[in-house]
Amino acid sequence: MQLRGSYTAIVTPFAGDGLDVDSLRALARWHLEQGSTGVVACGTTGEAATLSAAETSQVVRACAEECHARGKWCIAGAGTNSTAKTVENVRHAKEAGADAALVVTPYYNKPTQEGLYRHYMKVAEAGLPVLAYNIPGRTAVDMLPETVARLAKSGALAGIKEASGNISRAAEIVALAGEQFAVLAGDDMFVVPTLSVGGQGVISAVANVIPGDFAKMVESFHAGDARGAGRIQTRMAGLVKAMFAETNPQPVKWALERMGRIKSGALRLPLITVQPESAAKIEAAMKAYGGLI
Repeated sequence: MQLRGSYTAIVTPFAGDGLDVDSLRALARWHLEQGSTGVVACGTTGEAATLSAAETSQVVRACAEECHARGKWCIAGAGTNSTAKTVENVRHAKEAGADAALVVTPYYNKPTQEGLYRHYMKVAEAGLPVLAYNIPGRTAVDMLPETVARLAKSGALAGIKEASGNISRAAEIVALAGEQFAVLAGDDMFVVPTLSVGGQGVISAVANVIPGDFAKMVESFHAGDARGAGRIQTRMAGLVKAMFAETNPQPVKWALERMGRIKSGALRLPLITVQPESAAKIEAAMKAYGGLI
């Protein structure tokens, strides 16, 4: 599986107490038409923690159908803090049409590095290529480069979304796991730095709003235009900062509704819509970026 490129961690639009599948499909089509390599359904940005099992399958199936109709990849978020439940989720994702599973490190339990190794070895048996997702700021567990490399060499992992906030991590993983192992940036302002040390691409929240620019940034770098890619990264700095003014995906959903890309920016509790002060910052950043509203 070729994981190089820009993947949008797509939001999950809601309508009342249910899903807005029409808006989801339209959003996925727009992302793919703008050049995204694929979409990641039911990740952090997709509010996976508040979706029922039936809703999760519905979201993954809709995204997979839109991706496959265009020859693109659909990756499904499937991680939990239970190995058995994660294996079950990966199997359901496969049934719904996903091409790979994004599996976050088990949160709350705080497993050791050996526990993480055994967790991913078991998940790898579920039938889909697996990308680990390392985001210690949300999970309180940090998967070290040595553990990632061990899993990569065993064949259990196809790649990793690295969101530790430490750019040296990407370099360490590439050095230990090899350049064929897909390291994808998990921080939207670390895309070009990650690519520069051998990374393959990005899984982005802010790409919900500017999918074409994220795709162009990654494509430019891989085409040998590192300076051009850097300019795109620099230009988006203010917008990225605004999109994390509150907990993701609160700002992104507000922006998408403001752009008319989804009918409603509604979230599920405990997430709530952005506060007026944050909304003003987001709107100002969108206007400054240009072409969004």
